[in-house]
Amino acid sequence: MSRRNAGVATKKERQRRLAREAHERRLVRRADRVRRQRQLSIGGIAVVLLAAVGVGIAAILGVFTSSPQAKAAKGPTPSVTATPSATPTPTNPGAMVNGKCIYTASGAASRKVSLPPASPDLTAKYTATIATNRGTIVMDLFGKQAPCTVGSFVSLASQKYFNNTPCHRLTTHDIYVLQCGDPTGTGSGGPGYGFYSENLTSLKAVSIASSTSKLALYPADIVAMANTGQPGSNGSQFFLVYKNTELGDNYTPFGQIVSGLNIVQAVAKVGSDNSNGPGDGHPKENVQIESVTISKA
Repeated sequence: MSRRNAGVATKKERQRRLAREAHERRLVRRADRVRRQRQLSIGGIAVVLLAAVGVGIAAILGVFTSSPQAKAAKGPTPSVTATPSATPTPTNPGAMVNGKCIYTASGAASRKVSLPPASPDLTAKYTATIATNRGTIVMDLFGKQAPCTVGSFVSLASQKYFNNTPCHRLTTHDIYVLQCGDPTGTGSGGPGYGFYSENLTSLKAVSIASSTSKLALYPADIVAMANTGQPGSNGSQFFLVYKNTELGDNYTPFGQIVSGLNIVQAVAKVGSDNSNGPGDGHPKENVQIESVTISKA
């Protein structure tokens, strides 16, 4: 009886088996990444902010939570002072309708702020300078591609909403982002209003076999909005991508880091405290936003 007939695999058979096993491992890793990004986007939303939407009630304004069991922030949470410029409909009309940005007042704000202007300046070029205890990060904002998101960010910065706030979350496994924008530092805080995503078509789709999830590539140096994964749930939290990352295709890219990416990468190199799981938690090196200033050209 030959070796082959006795059950000994040929070289080609071994190569095919190794290739198949490697492919299966890739699928497992990708499935894990999809699971992790879902946890980031919708897991354990701590503060449920209710807004009347038609005859239904929509829960909005949670963001990438700091942990799947994140609790509501303690302390005073003054309400937004202005009235909404428009009311979104259940059909997800988008961030802008008839040339006006839709910012829907809802729930309580972590810091008292007014709603952003409904009419953004589509001709302006904005640059944001984020002064942190680790150094200065500068980013160009996508005012034309994401006018309502940029309008919100600029408005919050001008009202000193981001001043003296921590970057509360760092992920270093499969997803490579530093998340900021919550004055409470819990991952559950927001500005007291929400708005829809935009500029999603600029994202490059990622094809994954045996998966119905839609992933997109967020390149290192991109800045995007965090949200619950539900329409209209953008608020104040955002994340800085320090290494190419695949995430769900529903996070608005609204800026690009032009200086200071190395600061975020240095923080990421030290790692997180793993309070939310391996490679996911508070950065070991505390990152505190001291101020955000906007220049307009």
